[in-house]
Amino acid sequence: MLTTSIETFPSGARLRLARLHEGAIDAPRPTIVLLHGYPDNLQIFGELAPLLARTLDVVVLDWPGMGESDAWKGGATPSAMAERLAAILDRLSVARCYVLGIDMGGQPALVFASRYPARTRGVIAMNSLVMGDEKTSWEIDLLRKFGFNRLVLRNLPTVVFRRAERSFFPAGVRLPDDVRDDLWGSFRRDEVREFIVRMCAGYQATLSRLPIHYGRIKVPTLVLWGGNDRHFPPVHAERLHKSVAGAELTIVAGGEHWMIWNRAPEIAARIESFVALTESRVNSCAPISPAPVSTSLRTATE
Repeated sequence: MLTTSIETFPSGARLRLARLHEGAIDAPRPTIVLLHGYPDNLQIFGELAPLLARTLDVVVLDWPGMGESDAWKGGATPSAMAERLAAILDRLSVARCYVLGIDMGGQPALVFASRYPARTRGVIAMNSLVMGDEKTSWEIDLLRKFGFNRLVLRNLPTVVFRRAERSFFPAGVRLPDDVRDDLWGSFRRDEVREFIVRMCAGYQATLSRLPIHYGRIKVPTLVLWGGNDRHFPPVHAERLHKSVAGAELTIVAGGEHWMIWNRAPEIAARIESFVALTESRVNSCAPISPAPVSTSLRTATE
């Protein structure tokens, strides 16, 4: 379990977060911010974040309105979430960082990179609904229908959560009890699920316009996807890769939706490689070749 703290904003809203840093505190290192989806919270990064903290300053947070963070006023579209991220980084005095988003954290990460290139060292998009006209699983198809998702999320949270557990991992893999209890403890709260209902509606209404943002992204971009993600198949990753100039694409062979947990060492190694190459390019002002990756990954670059 990640050790967390609470940041209280001038409005009185509370934000749960974790900050990880190995080694000397004053050693300058890039910062990476990790953004979750649903029905999870920041604890889904419990395996990945400590590995990344070997070389990066890591910030993990519960989105406002999710996990143990209070909801903020305003909309719940990817653009609204990106603006909240900017406000959070201001509060945490993070001027520039890498942004990683998975599931419903992926779209705000991409919008943030599009809107705030000067604040974004690089963006990593993982296992997200990034192309509204592409195939998704039957569960996602149903949850994209506003009336249906409102009914299910309000009245059948146990069904939604258990289905996520079964379909986000390969057979036989499960979360530790304490992590599962933390995720379920927040998702079962009525106010969290009401926010997710709003968020689902906001995302669905704006999906068709998101590719405009992808075409505007000028920062280094890694599209990192599970080859076996049945909810958002790799065709989403392939199209996103083509939409972002200069993006790198890595499909993790056999990777499922929550591979950040059960494949954390491989995922951390790929992220560290991406960051190291990006920092090298910035420092040398020279083009570099793509990094070698594990045999369990297949990579493409444009």
